[in-house]
Amino acid sequence: MKYFFRSLRRLTAIVLLLLIGPGLVILTGEVDLNTPWSKANRDRAGIAPDPNSTSEAIVQVYGARTYNWRGAFAVHTWLAFKEENAREYTRLEVIGWRHYRGMPVTSVSTGWPDRNWFGSKPEIYYDLRGKQAAEIIPEIKKAAKTYRFPDRYEAWPGPNSNTFTAHVIRQIPTLNVDLPPTAIGKDYLDEDDNFYAAAPSNTGLQLSLYGMAGITLAKAEGLEINILGLNFGIDPDNIALRLPGIGKVGFIESSSAASSQK
Repeated sequence: MKYFFRSLRRLTAIVLLLLIGPGLVILTGEVDLNTPWSKANRDRAGIAPDPNSTSEAIVQVYGARTYNWRGAFAVHTWLAFKEENAREYTRLEVIGWRHYRGMPVTSVSTGWPDRNWFGSKPEIYYDLRGKQAAEIIPEIKKAAKTYRFPDRYEAWPGPNSNTFTAHVIRQIPTLNVDLPPTAIGKDYLDEDDNFYAAAPSNTGLQLSLYGMAGITLAKAEGLEINILGLNFGIDPDNIALRLPGIGKVGFIESSSAASSQK
């Protein structure tokens, strides 16, 4: 019994330590706790090229902090692509409110892919263009249709929007996207994978217990440990720390980072 309580105290101390990051995000005002979602900014961030003046195929992966206090912990991610000579983008994502309305959570829409996510400015994690992008787009469409949780949504620990994004990426080995540690749900594996799968970036391996606990070892993510959905670790490839709530610290772009390719 003494060992049990000692272990419980240690686990509690670790969790409290991991909560420092989300606490700092709130204290620094990085998330908006006051604006109603109906009035939150949904303007473009100016990241995506204008399809009317860009003929080449484009594949991009985005993320932005989730709405309100949840943004202190997690980002919402999505994929977007524009086929060659297309005049609009297609955006693929999972949206939680669709589940609450009895709709499939998977969403396919058109329009600008770089709009603010209810007040949070998006970041781009991956940018592929030209012939390689054109070759991958059919694979993205196919992979999105194989998502196993179209009727399920749980903000924590998953399945959620980040589970969907990670699933699509895992189905395409050449799509090497390093999702940030704040993409809670990316480690929630498909039921057929059990507890073992490729890392979300396809550059290594991971073990995961329903997104609640696990470990990832990969070139892109480095060493990342998951405790109750809060991820932390070290990323030697990018010379960065991976911290819960905060994300990457000390990021330096490398060959496995987001890139634009012809």
